[in-house]
Amino acid sequence: MPTDALTLNPASTAWLLVSAALVMLMTPGLALFYGGMVRVRGVLNMVMMSFACLGIVTVLWVLYGYSLAFGRDVGWGLIGNLDAVGLHHVGKDSLIGPAHDAVPVFAFVMFQLMFAIITPALISGAVADRARFSTWCVFVALWVSIVYFPVAHWVFFFDGGHGGLLGDRLGALDFAGGTAVHTNAGAAALALVLVLGRRRGWGSVSMRPHNLPLVMLGAGLLWFGWFGFNAGSALAANGLAATALLNTHVSAATAMLGWLAVERWRDGKATSLGAASGLVAGLVAITPACASVDVWGAMAIGVIAGMVCAWAISWKYRLGYDDALDVIGVHLVGGIIGSLLIGLFATSTVTSGASGLLHGGGFSLLGKQFLAVAAVGAYSFVLTLALGFALERTIGFRLTPEHEELGADLSQHAEAAYDYSTLRAHVHRLGGHEPEPGAWGAASAHDPAPAPPAQPPEEPS
Repeated sequence: MPTDALTLNPASTAWLLVSAALVMLMTPGLALFYGGMVRVRGVLNMVMMSFACLGIVTVLWVLYGYSLAFGRDVGWGLIGNLDAVGLHHVGKDSLIGPAHDAVPVFAFVMFQLMFAIITPALISGAVADRARFSTWCVFVALWVSIVYFPVAHWVFFFDGGHGGLLGDRLGALDFAGGTAVHTNAGAAALALVLVLGRRRGWGSVSMRPHNLPLVMLGAGLLWFGWFGFNAGSALAANGLAATALLNTHVSAATAMLGWLAVERWRDGKATSLGAASGLVAGLVAITPACASVDVWGAMAIGVIAGMVCAWAISWKYRLGYDDALDVIGVHLVGGIIGSLLIGLFATSTVTSGASGLLHGGGFSLLGKQFLAVAAVGAYSFVLTLALGFALERTIGFRLTPEHEELGADLSQHAEAAYDYSTLRAHVHRLGGHEPEPGAWGAASAHDPAPAPPAQPPEEPS
């Protein structure tokens, strides 16, 4: 619709601007969440992998990413055109949206940019402690260009039946990114894990999180920022945004309780790491469904996701793949669960779209959700696998054994997260002996754990 036919809605504009800021906060929150979950010698590397996405994806989004994702469709709903390259023809007075509820195009550009940033950042947790930082940066630039930008067009671009392949044309429902963000990132994570292989010592050396309070802080920031992620996707300050906000919170809460219940029954203890992982699983699962289900549906999706994902993280021990921070078990599995359960719990009392099976809608919507998940998952996995192998064979993706043993912080960034020199000096002043290298958990070494039994114990994410 031409800009001169649109009317700016100040309230919706303000909400979208705030939502963009909330979603931006999720990437530093993810950096802390992942940083606390790795060993001490890889903290800064995990943080840098997330922050690199902030820089790289921002530049590419302005240059051509926004145009490919949200430019006018060039055919079959597969990709946008290049009319908006460099945000050409977009100015401060350009508007987008319904006639009497429009927002500035720049606000929409900024909001969707934050989705594009956090999606590759999610992948980094799967390959913690073993990826070259320089190659990671190249991977991010190529991956968002050939995977994320097209998939965002498939799922999010709307043009009255002539838009994206999966959302507008097929009719699959994904309000805020269960397929485009979480299934997409989770499938890519699985592919990269297969390319890079297991970490040195996996299964025989302790690789427990080094800082659980940091994990909880990161999870809290993710929970807070996710309100902008989901409710902001309404692109308006209205009842739909409020519904998405409530459903998002309820799902996170019930998922956390579901995960802790599984832990308590399976392991005898409910852990802080389980609480953090559970709430994230609930947030992931409700992302596509938050504007399609009522509050009871949100509760059901949350508890199902929390319990299933708590079990899914143990698959890596049975199948032998090293998903370091359980990106596959939480984001891939959680994204699939949330996307498919729309086909059961969607209700016309919340959304104008089709109802799910449990609300008299039959199997039609469930079939569409399955096709959307399968298409995004297969596309992301195949292209990421090819891209990962190409980078590994050319410039090298995995750290050398020496650099991996030294730790990603020192080998890739020449820094350590914690300074132990003052602690050692204090020990000397007290007349003690300086510990052996690595006894303080230094980035250059670590203490091996006793060899595990034949079946490695199932660890929480």
